[in-house]
Amino acid sequence: MGIWIDTDMGFDDIAAILVVAHSELAIDGVSLVSGNAPLSHVQANAASAAAVFGWTFPIHTGRELPVLCKLETAQSILGQTGIPTTGRSLPPADPLPVSDAFAALCDWLSDGKGPKRILALGPLTNIAALALARPDLAARIDELTWMGGGVTSGNHTASAEFNAFADPEALAIVLAHELPLRMIDLDICRKVLAWPEDVARIRGIDGEKAQLLADLLEGYVNIAISRGRPAMAIYDPTAAAIFVEPKIATLRHARIDAELQGQHTRGRTVVETRASHAQFNAHFAAEIDAEEARRIIFDALLREAGR
Repeated sequence: MGIWIDTDMGFDDIAAILVVAHSELAIDGVSLVSGNAPLSHVQANAASAAAVFGWTFPIHTGRELPVLCKLETAQSILGQTGIPTTGRSLPPADPLPVSDAFAALCDWLSDGKGPKRILALGPLTNIAALALARPDLAARIDELTWMGGGVTSGNHTASAEFNAFADPEALAIVLAHELPLRMIDLDICRKVLAWPEDVARIRGIDGEKAQLLADLLEGYVNIAISRGRPAMAIYDPTAAAIFVEPKIATLRHARIDAELQGQHTRGRTVVETRASHAQFNAHFAAEIDAEEARRIIFDALLREAGR
């Protein structure tokens, strides 16, 4: 089975990759896309994370700009690098080897080894580029699990979740090409929370790596604390938990469309669940065993902290 991860490499992306890395799945490759921060910061984050966590899978540089719109990042929330912290940051590392994500994805999909499963954790720009330029290869994707969208509301705007808002045309292209999209949206991810007590569990492990993970997790949780909430939704790791253990979630068939117009509606994911009203084209996660998802996520982070 082939596993690929497409990411804009913030902290929750790193945690999601660790969830997959500590599962029985082998990661064939990773592609980078701008999102949480511009691509230069995403590349630097990926190089540092690979050095710290001993990742040996190839990491490839993907799209720097969305399909049509201007670059939108989450730096106003996550800071310049896209990774907040309460102390330690990822240490500088040598740049990644030059490698083109589009070519690497084409090679991966052409190798005849299947099935092909992709976990996408950022804007879908790289996948849309593949669908446009090589629809024959995009059609070989057996599963595209994406952390993005919102069934009821957004976070970056009232209507739109960030990954959808950052490149709604990419989402529309993926849907138009009938790729097997499984949307893990804001609503389901908000049922899986990281608490200050989870930071303390990691901080209780000796070693520099554990303290780094604790500082990064605390910086992430503090996004919620600073807004008066007691805990933070762990978005990308929740998608990863469903990816490695599909039985923890119930997915429903639906019609999903990306809204491309409107000052207040652009980036909204419109989800129609009535078969009498639309031809279904995707799935979304409707229910989740939140405690089992938390177990999967924090088992991985605690194991990594103790390595």
